[in-house]
Amino acid sequence: MHLAVVEPGWSLEAWRERARAALLAGVAPEHLQWDGDAQQGLALASPLPEAPEAQGRVTVPAALLELAGAVVCHRDPGRHALLYRLLWRIARGERRLLERATDPDVVAAAALAAAVRRDCHKMKAFVRFREGGGGEGAYVAWFEPDHWIVDRVAPFFAKRFAGMRWAILTPYRSVRWEGGALAFGPGAVRADAPAEDAQEDLWRTYYASIFNPARLNPTMMRQEMPQKYWKGLPEAELLPSLLRDAGRRVRDMAEREAQAPRRRIPARPAEAPPTDDGSLAAARVLAAGCQRCPLWEPATQTVWGEGPEDARLMFVGEQPGDAEDLTGRPFVGPAGALLDRAFADAGIDRSAAYLTNAVKHFRFQQRGKARLHQRPTTGHVNACHAWLRRELATVRPEVIVCLGATAAAAVLGAGFSLLEERGTWHQLGNGVRVLATVHPAWVLRQPAAAQGAAYRGLVDDLRLAA
Repeated sequence: MHLAVVEPGWSLEAWRERARAALLAGVAPEHLQWDGDAQQGLALASPLPEAPEAQGRVTVPAALLELAGAVVCHRDPGRHALLYRLLWRIARGERRLLERATDPDVVAAAALAAAVRRDCHKMKAFVRFREGGGGEGAYVAWFEPDHWIVDRVAPFFAKRFAGMRWAILTPYRSVRWEGGALAFGPGAVRADAPAEDAQEDLWRTYYASIFNPARLNPTMMRQEMPQKYWKGLPEAELLPSLLRDAGRRVRDMAEREAQAPRRRIPARPAEAPPTDDGSLAAARVLAAGCQRCPLWEPATQTVWGEGPEDARLMFVGEQPGDAEDLTGRPFVGPAGALLDRAFADAGIDRSAAYLTNAVKHFRFQQRGKARLHQRPTTGHVNACHAWLRRELATVRPEVIVCLGATAAAAVLGAGFSLLEERGTWHQLGNGVRVLATVHPAWVLRQPAAAQGAAYRGLVDDLRLAA
């Protein structure tokens, strides 16, 4: 009997490493004891033998890895052995094993994966952040998952709340998001998270106002929002009274005198345009209602520039990304986190610089729930050019750094070639010096082997501007 140890037990990579070693060594499932299984006989188990060097890589269907990614997060102690049985059978010729919906191993693995997916859904739905713990502007949430899902769900919160400083605490593991990076740590206790914050009264008022007693289905509600999660939800304390009064409120609605429908929606009163005093603050208000191109309609909001109005150094990017569109701030997503790191390495203080984009709305393509970045067209850049000119004229920087080809074309003209003129100085008619370099998102898109060199090149260009 051989022993395979997976540490941590919810790590797909750790399981893959152990499973690959056992498979290449020819260890059958019945001769392999996993640390998550029943513990009898572990004292007699021996380490995995070394695999013959002549044996090559193990190729398995992508569906197995997708399934395993969920199954390893389940608390079932037999999950590692179950996955290895599937791997062993597939590697021994049953290539279409996962398509057999009645196979006992396939059924068992699918059930574990479904339970993990449900738990992930509950975590996304019932985590409630409260302000406090970690300084001003930091938010903390407490959650008690059924399975080992924190590492699996954390990227969702990192993307959804990219502009916040937050932490999620659970009994077995914690995760923090700060400075554009996830950091995992040990578990915590309920007392480590704030019990409430100042926003919860407003949230309870809102929840009570949208509660529809006519659509009440307590059985379905408890299935979708089990009572075990109620202790972490501010609105839960309202539920007993809302449920109790639902019948009376429905009767009141039924007995209320009917009103004839209006034949037309009354027009909204015209709002006076904001006063334009020439400041960036006034321009920000005006740009918030910009409809000069079609990008305003699907976007969440206009993303205006950020920084001192008298900054000597201005950075111009391409357009906001998903995180910027949600937060209303430039360079706060993954590319922004890399840019912050490059600033630190180049000796640039972000708080002293002005950061903006050539295009103020996020252009994207919807793929399921994901919003995929699409490069803006020349028409989009031209439509936003008046806002960029306003920023340039108000800030009056000494140096402008264009991040990417779109930004360079917006500042230096459509004929500019980033490939040929990157890292060289140019001068505008008013004497402002301009330097063009790559966008940090371009660095992130490079293969892993080339990403280090791409990052160092960006830092070298930023040092010229510094």
